Amino acid sequence: MANLSFFLSSLLVLAALHGTHAVDYIVMNRAETTTGGARFNNELGVDYTKETMASATNFIWNLFQQSNEADRKSVQSVSLFVDDMDGIIESPPGGLIEGVADFVRLKADYVPSGWVQPGGGNRWDEGYSVTARFLDYCNGLKDGFVAELNKKMRDGYIDNYFVELLGKTVDQLWTDYPGSESQ
Repeated sequence: MANLSFFLSSLLVLAALHGTHAVDYIVMNRAETTTGGARFNNELGVDYTKETMASATNFIWNLFQQSNEADRKSVQSVSLFVDDMDGIIESPPGGLIEGVADFVRLKADYVPSGWVQPGGGNRWDEGYSVTARFLDYCNGLKDGFVAELNKKMRDGYIDNYFVELLGKTVDQLWTDYPGSESQ
């Protein structure tokens, strides 16, 4: 079940990273001869996966306040390969990309039991649940912050985005973050 949750979470990540519209979803199982590839075919299949990708795309559009095509990155198709999907985007810190993906999981209420509690972690860009919780804190300071940050990161990333959106450096926000190591 954990693998299925990881797979579905990966679909959400894929939709978030690609911010698509009028999308052609392409699903390829390049691991059909493996246990995971066979399980994909037997438990999910291509049709269900395409439906899930479309649903995840709509969820992402709503979460990131992308109500029209001008708000979204123009991508004609999204391909899903049964494979490892980490590291798709290299420009922002890797931990931030992972954190945005897990922020989506947090907001979709797909939080595994082993996640760090709010305030945990050593660095804001540590990734995964640490960064997701930090982004949730920032989103609490300004509703829609993560959606705006995501829009800004469409074409690149600079730390100053935090100053532009919240009036403080990311390091100051981490220092202010309740329960962080810096307090």
